[in-house]
Amino acid sequence: PFSVAARTRAGAQECAPARPIGMSRLANIDFSADAPEVARQLIGVTVLVDGVGGVIVETEAYDRADPASHTFPGPTKRNAVMFGPPARSYVYRSYGIHWCLNFVCREDGHGAGVLIRAIEPTEGLARMRERRGLEDARLLCSGPGRVGQALGIDGSFGGHRLDRPPFRLLAAPDEEIELLVGPRIGISK
Repeated sequence: PFSVAARTRAGAQECAPARPIGMSRLANIDFSADAPEVARQLIGVTVLVDGVGGVIVETEAYDRADPASHTFPGPTKRNAVMFGPPARSYVYRSYGIHWCLNFVCREDGHGAGVLIRAIEPTEGLARMRERRGLEDARLLCSGPGRVGQALGIDGSFGGHRLDRPPFRLLAAPDEEIELLVGPRIGISK
């Protein structure tokens, strides 16, 4: 259980650069891989929701063996999407306030995903500023709740295929990205 970031954070440690894995289903990401690998592969990918979005710069991996994962207790009505096919969106409300966007990975029935923790806004900044009610681009998408609000995510986005509208994933540039791995934030389980 860890968080991956493309930017330095206190206590983060360096890990190997991202490596392309050849042909895959979507934006050069193999969503059938385990959550930590998908979390690494997503760094640098551009995610757009109805044309609004940016470059993924921080992710967090979850697997059903992880007590902090929504899939840990097994399939429920709330987490059913996480046990479905990979490359789908899993959306949940954190603390009853913030909608958070996750991408399902691993094989159908497993129960794993990657939380999109932060993006660098590049498309639709005016719309993001309107949704967030602020001007500073650095604060638009720096945290999972902020990402959800800036992208206009709500519960209706749950279970959508990532290769169809409203989603669009664009492959990361073909260059090495230095990844930093550190402990997850705010997890006590």
